[in-house]
Amino acid sequence: MSGTQDPLVEPDRLAGELDRAVPPVLLDVRWRLTGPPGRDDYAAAHLPGAVFVDLDTDLCGPPGAAGRHPLPDPAALQAALRAAGVRAGHPVVVYDGGDGMAAARAWWTLRWAGHRDVRLLHGGFPAWLAAGLPTSTAVPTPEPGDVEVRPGALPVLDAGRAAALAAAGDGVLLDVRAAPRFRGETEPIDPVAGHVPGAVNLPAPAYVVDGRFPAAAALRQRFAAAGVTAGRPVGAYCGSGVTAAQAVLALHLAGRPDAALYVGSWSEWVADESRPVATGE
Repeated sequence: MSGTQDPLVEPDRLAGELDRAVPPVLLDVRWRLTGPPGRDDYAAAHLPGAVFVDLDTDLCGPPGAAGRHPLPDPAALQAALRAAGVRAGHPVVVYDGGDGMAAARAWWTLRWAGHRDVRLLHGGFPAWLAAGLPTSTAVPTPEPGDVEVRPGALPVLDAGRAAALAAAGDGVLLDVRAAPRFRGETEPIDPVAGHVPGAVNLPAPAYVVDGRFPAAAALRQRFAAAGVTAGRPVGAYCGSGVTAAQAVLALHLAGRPDAALYVGSWSEWVADESRPVATGE
């Protein structure tokens, strides 16, 4: 990733950084789409010094017409991040339960909010355990941070821009949900099955496996097979903008920091019955 910070950090390196006099702020964002809450996992054991941040209530806005995980209110996000000890210009590391989805959405949200120095623990909590590193049940009381949320530092798609990108021959809109959901054969969560007309299906296992990303060259090859090539605008969506944030992270790793996230994703798209729905391949 020439000229940009590597957004991933391995457990051993993070352990060394946490031993410094001024360690990075550590955010535990463990989360499951259908529950139970990640706070229970945090209470059982977490990385020493980590502060729990709730994806649903701290990093996203309330569900509604804008989708199940819409953009947060900037003032509310700033308050949550300051309560977690996030400081302007100070490094932040986020981690989840291992699949990398919630951590990727947290990484994306902080980057979107203008905080540049944020990384994801590669492999999440399981990778930390596998490395034989210590855990804690102590709940820290961080000194309040002073981060200022400045929205818009990463590109965002709304429904109109997502439709235009999918329809444009010079761009590609990636739908990273499982193929049966893309084809409209099943829809376990949202009220309508199918996909945005013109979108290209690239399910998450093509670019991440068990929360770990392949090398940049392999990522570029896999995205290129889906039509993502140099100079072609690219965006990604999923059900509610969480898995797609992981795709945007993978695109950053592949050298595409311009990749846009359709935050509302399918859950916003189908909230308006006038929007077209495609099925099949």
